[in-house]
Parts: sequence; structure tokens; C-alpha cells
Amino acid sequence: MINALDMLIGVAAAPGAPPPEAVQVASVWDFVLKGGWMMVPIGVFSLVAIAVAAERAISTRRRAIIPPGFAAGLKKRMAEGGADAALAFCKKHPSPVARVFAAGLKRLALPLETLERHIAEAGEREVVTLRKNMRALSIIAAVAPLMGLLGTIFGMIGAFQTVAVTGDALGRTELLASGIYEALITTAAGLIVAIPSLLLYHWLSARIDRAVHEMDLLTLEFVEKHALPAVAAATPRRPAPDPGNGAATEPARALEPAE
Repeated sequence: MINALDMLIGVAAAPGAPPPEAVQVASVWDFVLKGGWMMVPIGVFSLVAIAVAAERAISTRRRAIIPPGFAAGLKKRMAEGGADAALAFCKKHPSPVARVFAAGLKRLALPLETLERHIAEAGEREVVTLRKNMRALSIIAAVAPLMGLLGTIFGMIGAFQTVAVTGDALGRTELLASGIYEALITTAAGLIVAIPSLLLYHWLSARIDRAVHEMDLLTLEFVEKHALPAVAAATPRRPAPDPGNGAATEPARALEPAE
């Protein structure tokens, strides 16, 4: 049985063998075609990654999450018209931060614990929306190299099978080299798709985290400035004890005869 080592030895022993032709790649499309059928799912992964990254990059812009001037406008409406005017302002400027504030403004008269719970739930819903489709990027970054490696393994199997069934394979290393060359294309393609996908995933995640942190600071400021005073004003105060009654009672008890 002829193996790869025998073939390499055969090249040195066969000086009259014609030199192997270099495998040429004329274009990207030629590169894809030489990669075989495994390039199809890798190509689909690349298109999905581009679409998801572009959509998330547009949707997670700061101006889309926290519109410019929103905080100043909300404070102005709150000072001029109270919670109703601020709620109307939030509905007029729909955005993730506006929906979080609207959830709090609708329940401003409720107890502080209830108010904080509703604001937190609204914030969690917005975070889920902001992270929509982000999992696809992480999956592509993990699976694309594996698909490329699988394509390389299939290509290697095909290359060795071609050498095995060729009767004059001795001294014809181009048969094996060409198969290995084409097999490695899928590994390169998988990495080309996976590396940018992983970088985009972490970049978009950091962008979302910064926006969520800023929303958290704005809502905390809102609760401290408007919710806490409202709760303090709504809490009934205990009447202070009358010092005159207490002073009169103590001497009276002192004058009571002992039994």
C-alpha cells in the first residue's frame, strides 16, 4: 500500500517525472468553488453575520437608545407639568429609555418598592430587546471554524482516496498536494467568518452595556429626585406627644398613695 512517505521518496527517485502544476486561484469565486460544498454553509454564516451586525449596529446607537436632549426635556416637562406632561413627552419620543421612564411615571404614586420593581422589569425587557439576535453572532463565531475543519477533513479523505485509487501515484505528489490545498480552503474560510463575528459580538455587547449603564444612572436620578420626595410626602407623620400632658401625669402618679 502506497502512503505519503513512499510518495515523497518516489519523487526523489523519479527525476524524469514532470513538475507538478501549481494550483491557481484566479478570483474569490474560484477560491469558493475550490473549497467544495462545505463553503455553502460557511457562506450562509457570513451573510447572516453581516446582516445581524449591521442591524444591531444601527439599533444600538446611543441616539437610538437615549435620544439627544431626552434627559433635559424630561426634566423640563416634569418641572412644568408634572408626571402627566413627562409621560406625554416619553410617548412622543419612543425609545428604550423613554419606555423605562414611562413605566415609572405611570406608577409614581405607588409605594417605592413597587415603583422600583416596575422600572427594573421595564429595563430588563429593553435589555432583552437590545440583545436580540446577538446570540447568532456568538454561535457563528463558534461553529464556523468547526465547519471549516470538517470540510478540511472531508477534503483530506478525498485526497488520500484519490491517491489510493490512482495506479501511477508513485512520484505524483501533486495529486495529494492539490487535494490538501483545496481541503485547507474551508478551514481558512471558517476562520475568516468566525474572527470578525467574534469581534463584532464583543464590540456590540460592550456598546449595549454602556447604554444600559447610562439608562440605569438616569433612572436612579429620577427615583431619587421625584419618587423619594413623593413617598415622603405621602407617608403620614406620627403626632408628637404633648409635653404638657406628660408632665402633668408624672406628678399625679407620684402623689398616688402606696398600697
